[in-house]
Amino acid sequence: MSVVAARFLGMEEHSDRLDVQVSVGDQMVLVRVAGEVDIATVAAFRSALWSAPARPVLQLEMSGLRLLSAAGVRTLLAAHLRVRACGGELVLVDPSPVVARVLRVSGLHRVMPILELTSPMEAARRPVVATTDLQLAA
Repeated sequence: MSVVAARFLGMEEHSDRLDVQVSVGDQMVLVRVAGEVDIATVAAFRSALWSAPARPVLQLEMSGLRLLSAAGVRTLLAAHLRVRACGGELVLVDPSPVVARVLRVSGLHRVMPILELTSPMEAARRPVVATTDLQLAA
């Protein structure tokens, strides 16, 4: 687990179920989340999103996320509204197939942009995803 993830998870009993890493740039914050966001881990997920510094774009990289519960969906919606109120944009990047289905079923795909990488090789080469190089998911 990364130092950043440990900071967000603190003494969480189920810390092995969620890993959060934050990278801060001049115009963008990238939050990489992996594991499971459910009732046991949603507080750590929310804490990571709320403590991200204000930038025009908050990208949430979700390719390593195996589960997104209703509590996670509510947290995403609240984060979207919070970031938008500050004049920014929350962009969901490369959700796993299971998470993409949850986003479609919940209707979040209509509320916030969901971007998919154009190829797996491109994903491996990019430590930080630029929104101009991505394709909008349908």
